Amino acid sequence: MNTKYKDLIAQTFEFPQEEFHTEHGNLFFHGIDLMELIAEYGTPLKFTYLPKISENINKAKQWFHNAIEKHNYNGTYNYSYCTKSSHFKYVLDEALQNDIHIETSSAFDIDIVKSLKKEGKLSDNSFVLCNGFKRDKYITNIVSLIEGGHKNCIPIIDNYEELNLLLKETKKTFSIGVRIASEEEPKFEFYTSRLGIGYKNIVSFYERAIASNPQVELKMLHFFINTGIKDNSYYWNELLKCLKVYVNLKKVCPTLNSLNIGGGFPIKNSLAFEYDYEYMIEEIINQIKIACDEADVATPNIFTEFGSFTVGESGGAIYEVLYQKKQNDREKWNMINSSFITTLPDSWAINKRFIMLPINKWNTQYERVLLGGLTCDSDDYYNSEQHVNAIYLPVYEKDYPLYIGFFNTGAYQETIGGFGGLQHCLIPHPKHILIQKDSKGNLTTQLFKEQQKSEELLSILGYGNE
Repeated sequence: MNTKYKDLIAQTFEFPQEEFHTEHGNLFFHGIDLMELIAEYGTPLKFTYLPKISENINKAKQWFHNAIEKHNYNGTYNYSYCTKSSHFKYVLDEALQNDIHIETSSAFDIDIVKSLKKEGKLSDNSFVLCNGFKRDKYITNIVSLIEGGHKNCIPIIDNYEELNLLLKETKKTFSIGVRIASEEEPKFEFYTSRLGIGYKNIVSFYERAIASNPQVELKMLHFFINTGIKDNSYYWNELLKCLKVYVNLKKVCPTLNSLNIGGGFPIKNSLAFEYDYEYMIEEIINQIKIACDEADVATPNIFTEFGSFTVGESGGAIYEVLYQKKQNDREKWNMINSSFITTLPDSWAINKRFIMLPINKWNTQYERVLLGGLTCDSDDYYNSEQHVNAIYLPVYEKDYPLYIGFFNTGAYQETIGGFGGLQHCLIPHPKHILIQKDSKGNLTTQLFKEQQKSEELLSILGYGNE
């Protein structure tokens, strides 16, 4: 009779997988002995496995290279990282080792760009694509890059007024992109994205405001789908509409040479995750080539701006189950030594699911449980997995601690959770470590941030000055 947790996983999924395997009942992640990590650093613990960032970047670059070669596509591919997914320096340092570009979304992003340029991590030839709604400080900072000689700083125009705001700030010539206001998925709460300019208005905007202005060159059309790049009728329909705009715009705008297919790739959120990245890339390249060939216009250089795909699968969080509460005949609550609201805010705010696995006790029996956080908030819980409406974990034993891990949490969670700031119910942010490989391929760990102390939170609240 198969009643152990490892049997449950083996009969439900193909296991072990590329990043996960077990030894002696303990879980390993990319060859990392997580129980050794716990022994050294304790819990709760956040970690970032930096090599995964470079691995995913180079996978995508190779897939696009293969697709361009296969379809005899006449254009380059440019990988950009959208910093909003994780602004941390260790992420940018790792990502920029792989000859990529940057997409920004706010004024302070430009300060990060300047810091990276000062360190030699970015050059004047690196593309800096400035997205988002722009006013005052953001406009000023973009102009400072342009006037500082950054050749490939391309503000992506979000609304009609932004171009005039830029022109008022500088006399230099500069390149721009224009963002399409794509239609949202049918089940969305509104029809059209608040970002960008409508499909039908882009050509007339170019002819009215850009074509006769020698100070500005339109280089890029930006296409973004909020739900990401998915193999469904909604995505392909929006892409084809975008391509109609591109070919019509290209016919009247000879400087246009790039198409930014924004919208990210999905990342693994379950052991049952399946996504054919190579097929999607090949078909996107194919559709772009068909549309341009039929219209007899040159195929564009392709840009992507992958955020979660770049950094998401590098992150993880480890907790200890402190106690089990039996609230009725059916529900068992495993209480973790942290909070989901503060450390995995997307699980609370948008019901996002991550890969959740026990770190130890794989050779023991399992039970169905609910997971609760430490805050006194009814919403601080995690109660289902991506593949099944339940959570199963090894049986709780008071004298044999159970540790659980959440994986592929590297995008957005720290910034949305207010890293280094106030946390709900003043639950401290966990210790955070970085995991890297040395020149010989050996794993090394480095403490990035200690767990928050009471003094830090009190100081923010105004108690530290008394």
